[in-house]
Amino acid sequence: MSEKQRLGLALCGSYCTYEKLFQAAGPLAERYDLVPILSDTAAETDTRFGKASEHIKRLMLLTGKKVVTTIAEAEPLGPAQPMAALLIAPCTGNTLAKLSHGITDSAVTMAAKAHLRNGRPVILALSTNDGLSGSAENIARLLNRKHIYFVPFGQDDPVKKPCSLQADFRLLSETVEAALQGRQLQPLLT
Repeated sequence: MSEKQRLGLALCGSYCTYEKLFQAAGPLAERYDLVPILSDTAAETDTRFGKASEHIKRLMLLTGKKVVTTIAEAEPLGPAQPMAALLIAPCTGNTLAKLSHGITDSAVTMAAKAHLRNGRPVILALSTNDGLSGSAENIARLLNRKHIYFVPFGQDDPVKKPCSLQADFRLLSETVEAALQGRQLQPLLT
């Protein structure tokens, strides 16, 4: 039996998508050795969607590992402890902007930087209320960046939130597989 490939699973602060993510992460955990990573906001903020400590416990149960929450813990995930791919799900507009402009100020952005310098895929599962406004330029910039792939996405509520975009979390596994083969899962817009 072959060893499972390591897959980074990085969560940012779009808490309303966590339940979808955890449902999709079960099949990922069966196929990959998941490395859990949280942004500062995700690791520290309690919301109506749950307490940060509960999300951390859930990730530890899913992965069997301590959650990476600091820049220092995330840096070795590139060169010293490489992963086959890094999935940022959910990827907020804030994190998207940081990736687009090379800002490294959290465990998630450090894991992405460390991972990209080795030419391995980073997969983004968007969840942002300004995807068709303020974040649109950053999406466009990253669509053309080598080794960055997107989980197919669409408008999650075109009437109440006309600029909001959200990844189709049901397509996480397929998108990771495509990215590992060096291709973008299509169609990109759902």
